[in-house]
Amino acid sequence: MIYGAAAWGFRETGLEQQLALMKKYGLAELELSIAGHPNDCLQLGCTSAEIAQVKKLYAEYGIGLSATSASNDFTFAEPEKCREQLRDICLKLEIAGRLGAKHVRVFAGFSPAAEVSNARWELMIDCLRQAAVAAEKNGVRIAVETHGGVESCGGGVRHFHSTSSRPDLLEKMMGELPTEVGLVFDPGNLGAVGLDTDEVISLYRQYRNRICYFHLKDFAPLSTGGLLPCACGDGKLDWSKLAVVFAEFPGVGLIEYELPEDVEDGLRRSLSALESAVNAATPD
Repeated sequence: MIYGAAAWGFRETGLEQQLALMKKYGLAELELSIAGHPNDCLQLGCTSAEIAQVKKLYAEYGIGLSATSASNDFTFAEPEKCREQLRDICLKLEIAGRLGAKHVRVFAGFSPAAEVSNARWELMIDCLRQAAVAAEKNGVRIAVETHGGVESCGGGVRHFHSTSSRPDLLEKMMGELPTEVGLVFDPGNLGAVGLDTDEVISLYRQYRNRICYFHLKDFAPLSTGGLLPCACGDGKLDWSKLAVVFAEFPGVGLIEYELPEDVEDGLRRSLSALESAVNAATPD
């Protein structure tokens, strides 16, 4: 696995500072968020000059730009909202293609899994299929993140099952989508909705041929009943086991420490935990 960093934790950090941190910690890749947050350097309607400047910065720091992220939700109850999201995703896919990226992380949606059935399920699948067609036209591949729904809880968050975090629905979804649609595999999100380490590993093995890249993070339980985003090794999952299994993956694993106030320290601690686990399992 080649380590890098994901975009979300850096939403309050300028792009050049992010790239400098990648170089400082010897990381090879940095995911770029496209119009997913007001601070993102590339928004819808960005100019060719702005895109060229981003490519130039990545090249100057020697950091790979294979992964981009695009926020969306295809599980709204109102069909027109989903269609609006699809129109935006198609614009983001065009930007990703102009950047020379390989993958665009998308979401299936964040509605509770039980609410997304019948017509809402079919619309979600149709939007993802159309996004896959648009991605191919732009020379990129979409990858659905394994992500539950999220709400505030006890000073932290609570994750609940969405269509891409409940194993049976994830299997149904991937079976109905063309193989061009991949996955962003996020063990932390799966742990947050209740899967244990062995269940996460089982899902990884089931889908490893469709995984485009990883997000690597965790969540720690709070006494109030909520969860707090944390570094790999500090949460619910057994990263001494996960890191060794995931080390066989030939692609990119992006550390996604979610708290912007100490994102560098969280990045450092996650990287240390991952490397220590792999090194401990490697014979001298």
